[in-house]
Amino acid sequence: MKTIAKLLVATAICGISSGAFAADMTMKFGHVGAPGSLFEATVNNFAECTNAALAGKVEVQTFGSSQLGKDKELLQKLKLGQVDFSLPSSVMSSVDDTFGIFEMPYIIKDRDHMRRVQGAMMDKFQDAAQTKGYHIVGLAENGFRNITNNVRPVNVPADLKGIKLRTPNGVWRLKMFQEYGANPTPMAFSDVFTALQTGVIDGQENPYAQIASAKFQEVQKYLSVTGHVYTPAYILASKKHYDKLPADVQAALTDCANKTQDFTYQKAAELEASLLKVIEDAGVEVNTADKAAFIEASKPIYKQFADEVEGGQEMIDTVLELGNSG
Repeated sequence: MKTIAKLLVATAICGISSGAFAADMTMKFGHVGAPGSLFEATVNNFAECTNAALAGKVEVQTFGSSQLGKDKELLQKLKLGQVDFSLPSSVMSSVDDTFGIFEMPYIIKDRDHMRRVQGAMMDKFQDAAQTKGYHIVGLAENGFRNITNNVRPVNVPADLKGIKLRTPNGVWRLKMFQEYGANPTPMAFSDVFTALQTGVIDGQENPYAQIASAKFQEVQKYLSVTGHVYTPAYILASKKHYDKLPADVQAALTDCANKTQDFTYQKAAELEASLLKVIEDAGVEVNTADKAAFIEASKPIYKQFADEVEGGQEMIDTVLELGNSG
């Protein structure tokens, strides 16, 4: 009996001591990225940074592959307090039209251009997010998007005619591909592989990191390098819940988000080179599209954005000007 009593005491002490190392606050970070994706690398980097900076205070736990919901569900769960962070990208254009600026084809030239846009316009994006109940902790990226499909190589917009193409849930991407002559179909990212495999859709458009990690190369014949849209990703929190966090926690989260952006940009550039080879090695036929033809076909989208979104033309002019000032 004494031995059992000693064991029970030892277990209790062990439990107390291990509890002392547990974080005061657990925060859940849900995202749609598959294993090996840029999203996964981004979220893991942010979590590692935060957990080191706020050891004992905060533990960020990560949940990928849409485990906690698809993009739209995660946006709802942020507001309900069921998730603390998510990593939306294109879907933000459905939250507020301001984010539709990044849906304009070929408006962002490269990552240095994106940093200049961020420096000049971040207050505008933050205001748009906060008006809808969100807080942007920091920016990451989804990347430059390219088209895959099973019908034909896409060299000019006319080659998209009749192709059933999955797009994210965002009105401007839908309008863009309608303008190009495709048959765009909004769909959650987690549903795309099966839809391609079964022929429900013919193709999709994503950065190499999303294409390769989701294994779309296994169910697609053609990759056309269009680079038609650059989409940032947003380390997003609920404004209401973020505002309640202690100042030192907010500061650490912001600092880690900034460091994660640097990490993500470097990682993304590396993946662009290595993952194109992965896709080619899977037997996918690759061609480089005529970007000039796509840019010409995109003019009506710019006009619609300028006409329909308050301050749309001013945003377009600012971003284009920042592209020429590098």
